[in-house]
Amino acid sequence: MHDDSAPTQAYPVSARNRVRRMHERARYDHAAVHAILDAAMICHIGYVIDGQPCCTPTTHWRQGTRLYWHGSSASRMLRAQAAGLPVCVTVTHLDGLVLARSGFNHSANYRSAMCFGTARLIEDPVEKRTALHAMIERFYPGRDARLRPVSAQDLKATSVVGMQIEEASAKVRAKGNVDEPEDLQVPVWAGVLPVSMVVGDAQPCPHNGEHADRAGMAAYPPGTRLDEALARAAQDWQDGDRR
Repeated sequence: MHDDSAPTQAYPVSARNRVRRMHERARYDHAAVHAILDAAMICHIGYVIDGQPCCTPTTHWRQGTRLYWHGSSASRMLRAQAAGLPVCVTVTHLDGLVLARSGFNHSANYRSAMCFGTARLIEDPVEKRTALHAMIERFYPGRDARLRPVSAQDLKATSVVGMQIEEASAKVRAKGNVDEPEDLQVPVWAGVLPVSMVVGDAQPCPHNGEHADRAGMAAYPPGTRLDEALARAAQDWQDGDRR
């Protein structure tokens, strides 16, 4: 996989992806956008079907500047994207609750990415099989080769959608509370409550053998922040793909 995430490369800025409010928090470079995407497992796909706006959460993965997601072949969303459908893909990480001395100045620390493009169903069986292999390897590097091979029924039951990222923006808040000078004497606690999702202790299947292969689990020791684990898994996959 070629991952073109150099900071000097950026997505074009247009009326569609330009950040208007708090524009100083905006980033358009590949590295910033891709880091937010790679630190997440779930995205939200926004689209319109027959005039009805919809938003669907799903698992996503990235290869270079191309995004993928998958679902059941019976999915209304995926059927609608078969011939090509404009979509907006978003990912958000909540990093902290920001408490201030006025309700107006309460906020949150976050990292978010918004990506625009045209989603199309992947019909070619070889490309589809390759994409599903990449999905497992992106989250659990080295695991797919040890699994039961994908069957014809698996392929039939699963749809995969690909989207070239045409435009994108990242927006980040990572600072403390901001109060008006005249509010600093208000006798109420202010500051940041950090927030993160953390990997827990593994819960093994009762059918595991004594020497069950733990391939692909290296990035997820208990106590690890999930966003950091996902980012590490993505990097391990990229490094392995380049070798």
